Amino acid sequence: MLFDFEERPSDSPFVETIWRNNNRSAGSFTSMAISQWSLVVTKHQGKMTLTVRGPETKATPAYCPEDAEHFGIIFKFGTFMSHLPAKNFVDRDANLPEASSKSFWLNGSAWQFPDYDTADTFINWLVRDGLLVREPVVEAALHGQVRDLSLRSAQRRFLRATGLTQGSARQIERARYATTLLQQGVSILDTTYEVGYFDQSHLTTSLKYFIGQTPAQIYRQNNAEQLSFLSKTAPPFLSYDANVRLTTTGDPREKSNRINVRDPRWLHLSPSR
Repeated sequence: MLFDFEERPSDSPFVETIWRNNNRSAGSFTSMAISQWSLVVTKHQGKMTLTVRGPETKATPAYCPEDAEHFGIIFKFGTFMSHLPAKNFVDRDANLPEASSKSFWLNGSAWQFPDYDTADTFINWLVRDGLLVREPVVEAALHGQVRDLSLRSAQRRFLRATGLTQGSARQIERARYATTLLQQGVSILDTTYEVGYFDQSHLTTSLKYFIGQTPAQIYRQNNAEQLSFLSKTAPPFLSYDANVRLTTTGDPREKSNRINVRDPRWLHLSPSR
């Protein structure tokens, strides 16, 4: 294994999870698609860098140098920086300019690099200064409760805050959820059914595009390139229950917030390229 991940929850309503890792050696890995954006602090050869990493819409190859330490904050869906909207960072990232060996420039001010233990304080400062905000339309849309806005206005605000459409985000989260089930030992057939793919071929196509591995590679967890961090937290707008149903929200075409996994409107979503 190239590196080991550790994560912890956050008290902040703006944060999905906080993680860190120390890589054992240099090597390549597969960066999975993810619907949320994040901040990542890298320490390598005595230098620190803070990177804004946007949502990723497909699996991509990545490389980790030897003796590098990483710590990251993954933000909840709909959270964004007021002057750095997520839509500007889809499938790309950017390093914030260095102010000193221990600080970086953000919105005209020098900020001390946070770490795994001080991340919550750092987030509170961002919120206090109005740099980190949440788009209420996103949560309302995910719960099918958008009112007093035209569909076009709601879609525009949703896209600005998240960088994604609801359909794209749903496909990404479904693939990541399927990956979690496979890694936990759920069979490929059961995963196909439980997550609502039309058949195993549909599951394979989705996972190869969004995750970068086949269901068999993920399930066996051997002889396959290591995957990037997969948070243990639940997807932001998908949840599974014992009735073999998915709870999905925000799609204006749906009459109810609960749909059967065999509903063809859900099943025939395929990766957009």
